[in-house]
Amino acid sequence: MFTIDEHTIKDAIDYRRILHRYPELSTEEFETSKRIQEKLTEYGIPFKTGFAGTGILGIIEGEQSGKIIGIRADIDALPMKEISGVDYVSENEGVMHSCGHDAHTSMLLHAGKVLNDNKKDLKGTILLIFQPAEELSPTGGSKAMMEDGIFDEYEPEMLLAQHVWPDLEVGKFGVMAGPIMGNSDKFKIIIKGSGGHASMPHSTVDALITGNQVVNALQTLVSRNANPMEPAVLTVGRFEAGTKHNVIAETAELEGTIRTQSDGTKTLMKKRFFEVVENVVTSMGAECEIIFDDGYPATVNDDHWASELRKSIVNLYGETAVPSLQPSLAGEDFARFLQKYPGVYYWLGTSVGEGQKPLHNPAFRLNEDAFKYGITAMVNMAVDTLNSLAKEE
Repeated sequence: MFTIDEHTIKDAIDYRRILHRYPELSTEEFETSKRIQEKLTEYGIPFKTGFAGTGILGIIEGEQSGKIIGIRADIDALPMKEISGVDYVSENEGVMHSCGHDAHTSMLLHAGKVLNDNKKDLKGTILLIFQPAEELSPTGGSKAMMEDGIFDEYEPEMLLAQHVWPDLEVGKFGVMAGPIMGNSDKFKIIIKGSGGHASMPHSTVDALITGNQVVNALQTLVSRNANPMEPAVLTVGRFEAGTKHNVIAETAELEGTIRTQSDGTKTLMKKRFFEVVENVVTSMGAECEIIFDDGYPATVNDDHWASELRKSIVNLYGETAVPSLQPSLAGEDFARFLQKYPGVYYWLGTSVGEGQKPLHNPAFRLNEDAFKYGITAMVNMAVDTLNSLAKEE
């Protein structure tokens, strides 16, 4: 069992705060990438660059022969003004690490340092994958990294990824076999009516009223189409129409997302979405354009490796550290890595307790006491996985 000294944990927290001060949006992580490369150089970890633009692959080759595994951290931030009140608030206006990617990056770097310092005990190779553009759904960065050949020379047997989880207390982990995150599709509907004077609705086709009917009808997709035993959510997050109090709207725009867990439910929801929108709009005498983006697929953990990961955490912290949890319908680009390679995506408890805000909230904060758990678990899971693979040879 590997233990992590307090100095390493403090360094990881301090480094996370630096990344938090200087967040960068998806595909624009140039300074973040430079900082990561500087740390890898400082720690004596070889690396390759040029994957999906700003992505990096660190390479830790153990002194004992064995298989290859990879651990991924995402490095991008979100477009929002931070109001968290922390001392290390973002200095890049309108950009914030409100999804914890700064913590992911720092924990992976410092886990990498510990693993690199103990290469003599490693039975194989550990890849440190720093992925850009995780927040750029449906494009993402994982697919581009693979297309750019990140695994051409070092093809992993399995992959791991950790995500901070504000609904879970510090010292707890979310580990489950099968789906853990959902399909995350998004849509835009442009309704085209015929505007006019507010006093003469009979001579118009009101795009705003048509949009209202569409929103109401879409609520039936989950309640009257999806199997109630299969998770599904449809949310209309933006509705814009009209220009003035006495003008009937010519056009309306709606944007939203559909979240599902199973591919069968996703297919059904998408089919019914088009049917409902087109038929409602036509019945109101309007026209529409639908833009539907198939987003990230569901994140599906390998049964075997989920079981092995759970054993590693139980060995460290006991059975109570891995409570029984339900999957989330949030989207995750790591899913595309898991479509090609078996692996596990898991949650690290980071709740600050009372007043905790959710991921993607401008007041989001995370409990840095979780770093000792996150780094320790990451290091030991990597070693345990290599040892398990060595036994299979």
